[in-house]
Amino acid sequence: MSEETSRFVVSADWLQAELGKPDLRVLDASFYLPAQKRDADAEYTAGHIPGAIRFDQDKIADHSVPLPHTIPTPEQFAAEVGKLGIGENDRIVVYDGIGLFASPRVWWLFRVMGAKNVFVLDGGLDGWKAEGRPLETVAPRYEPKTFTPAYDDKRVVKLDAMKAIVSGGTLQIADARSAGRFAATESEPRAGMRSGHMPGARSLPSGVFANQGRFKSLPELKQTIESAGIDLSKPVVTSCGSGITAAIITLALESLGHTDNKLYDGSWSEWGSREDTPVVTGPPETVKA
Repeated sequence: MSEETSRFVVSADWLQAELGKPDLRVLDASFYLPAQKRDADAEYTAGHIPGAIRFDQDKIADHSVPLPHTIPTPEQFAAEVGKLGIGENDRIVVYDGIGLFASPRVWWLFRVMGAKNVFVLDGGLDGWKAEGRPLETVAPRYEPKTFTPAYDDKRVVKLDAMKAIVSGGTLQIADARSAGRFAATESEPRAGMRSGHMPGARSLPSGVFANQGRFKSLPELKQTIESAGIDLSKPVVTSCGSGITAAIITLALESLGHTDNKLYDGSWSEWGSREDTPVVTGPPETVKA
């Protein structure tokens, strides 16, 4: 692996050579927004990486709250992934169709729950298919395992904590939504959402971290993050529309050795739907020297 690439991202060449190893679990974590007009389940059935398990982020979630794909309890997560045949000591490679969209969320989720050897596939399924690599249509079945969680609650931000962060200006906030949604020049895709962003937030649209589904080099990631006004020597909270693409920023931060970061799980689906949370519009505030 090059010194200029993320240690959390693996190549298709590497993955293909490792397929079939007993400690390897490959997860298809594809997820699409309605505007993308793609069906993740149908695409999985039509052809997936050999041995890949379908990981549905909307099913393995906390359904006791009205927000989408909210992080499940450690007990629920352990039970669900254990049934899929995944243990906390397995080598886990996560991919999505586009290449760098939904897979970092599952990478983050497994790490928050205590798994150590979790990676994202560079280029995703689209890249895998474009290179003519093998596919299969049969869903694999693995013997159930015991997944022993070690939940790190310090990496997850809930609403009350996020309110305190915003009101106190205590932490940097990086928002992965599009620049238009951030500035309120385009509407939110979910009904009932106010437009704009949290006071003090910086705009880091999730699409700026990859080129054609492939993760940027470490120097490029550093430049991208710092040009948005984020100081890599200070703590960061990541946010987005519903907690999925925020993890792309998290992946970039962790790749650069920045470990003092948290993810706001409710993200704009929660913040933008309430009346007691401050919202500002327009471009990001001027970066102070």
